[in-house]
Amino acid sequence: MKLTTLNALVAAVEEGSLRGAARMVGASQPALTKMIRELELELGAPLLQRTSRGVLPTPQGKVLYERAVKAKRELNAAVDEISQMGGKMVGELHLGDVPLAVMLLIPETLRTFGQEFPDIRLRVSEELYVAQLQKLRAQEVDVTVGGIPGDLSTGEFVVEPLMKTSMVATVRKGSPWLKARSLSDLQTARWVFTGSNSESGYAKLFFEHHGLPPPRVGAVVNSTLALLSLVATGDYVALMPRQIAVQPLAAQFISIIEVEEQGYELEVGAILRSDAMVSPVLRHLLTHLHRAAHQVSFHDVLSAIR
Repeated sequence: MKLTTLNALVAAVEEGSLRGAARMVGASQPALTKMIRELELELGAPLLQRTSRGVLPTPQGKVLYERAVKAKRELNAAVDEISQMGGKMVGELHLGDVPLAVMLLIPETLRTFGQEFPDIRLRVSEELYVAQLQKLRAQEVDVTVGGIPGDLSTGEFVVEPLMKTSMVATVRKGSPWLKARSLSDLQTARWVFTGSNSESGYAKLFFEHHGLPPPRVGAVVNSTLALLSLVATGDYVALMPRQIAVQPLAAQFISIIEVEEQGYELEVGAILRSDAMVSPVLRHLLTHLHRAAHQVSFHDVLSAIR
């Protein structure tokens, strides 16, 4: 089984047509069709199903496609790692980040890392905690950054702590909810939950930590932009890192509700697979994450002094 024929199958599945696949791999359509036919003969199974709209993978084709994508990813990583061992920092890193990390650490990390290693391609995907761990298991991301969950499997993952943050209740400027003095006063407010449903999110944990039932669910979001937009322009309450809420840009639109329960304390860290080889470039990325965390914490201390 040749790598070129596997590439032909991957291209056909991803493009959904033989013409598009041929264009992707730089071959003629008859040549690409021949390569896929050779694969089918070698395996003794049909791999593609022709339709009026193009091609779709058969069950056998889907199995081979998924394995081929993983193999291709591993080969590319090996090539990059060999280059990195020789001192040449090239390749690609895929970061999986939850909304909390996108707000706190990722902008500064991308800025400094990109300056030092301009030839490294960085891909950032913002998704929820459960989805990020699934991607980490499937080796679709190299590292996940976010709040460290208490139920994380220590045998399956390793954690590199980065910083602590306090999740505080926030609302738009001028909101009547700013008069609240305790969490119980905010019980009937419309809260924005971050998660896949109303049973997840730091707001629920915050209330339960203080012996209160979960607050009213006004919206459920899974992105930083949606969270900030709802709080800044609507009559919603949401938890976000104190360091973000006090930034000059955010502070133009958002205020912290000073309740007696203070904030929900959370540790933020980088999560990696315990069986993963940490490449030189990934080590450098972790260093830049630590630098970003240190800068955020330092500014937080300065703000407290002032």
